[in-house]
This record gives sequence, structure tokens and C-alpha cells, in this order.
Amino acid sequence: MNKTKSISLLLAIGAVLEIPVGLGLLIAPSPLATLLLGAPLTGAGLVVARLAGGGLLALGIACWFARSTPTAPASLGVAGALLIYNIVACVTLALALPPDLPGYALTLGVTVLHGLVAAGLLAALGARLS
Repeated sequence: MNKTKSISLLLAIGAVLEIPVGLGLLIAPSPLATLLLGAPLTGAGLVVARLAGGGLLALGIACWFARSTPTAPASLGVAGALLIYNIVACVTLALALPPDLPGYALTLGVTVLHGLVAAGLLAALGARLS
């Protein structure tokens, strides 16, 4: 697959994954946290989760529109932002992943998925820049 199609596909994947998660964090942050991390959110955690949900929703929408022009400078910027988010998500989830965590398999799967998207973006953007 050529570099342009790879970036476009990864941006589409980012949109399809991040828009529902962003909406989920806005609408029901505590059940989502319980499912992924085995503990509910309260107080300030709910506010932070909803802010994160808004950010993910915005990133997903930007990915959706950027996928049609993957070589435009703005679209490459969106792809770079998606790369940074996926690196941070992968590392953060990996550090919060004790084997006795309820929902360990789901959290491990999400961690690996973020790592794969990050690796794909790194390869596609790195090839584009070289």
C-alpha cells in the first residue's frame, strides 16, 4: 500500500475508533472507566474524563475530514496529533496494566491496538518525510 493510502486509512481508523470513545466518555465516563480499568470515576475524575472525551471526539472528527486529503499539511498535522495520542495512550495503559486488573484482556487489547496504530502512523509519516 502506498504512503498516501496508508495515512488515509489510518486517519479513517482513528476516526472510527476515537469518535465513539469520545462520545462514550462524554455520556457515560464512569461505566467506560470501570469496563477498561476496573474502577469507577467520581468527582474530578468525571470532569477530566469528559474533557478527554471532548478532545477525543474532536480528534476523531478531524481525522475523518483529513482522511480525504492525507498529504495536505493540515492533514499531516492531524496524523501527527493522532500519532502522539496513540503513543501516550499505549504507554499510559501499559503502565496501568497489572495482570490482576479486572478486564485485563480488554485493556491489553486496547493497549496493543493503540500501539499498532502508532506504529502504522510512525511508518507512514516517516516514509512520507524521507
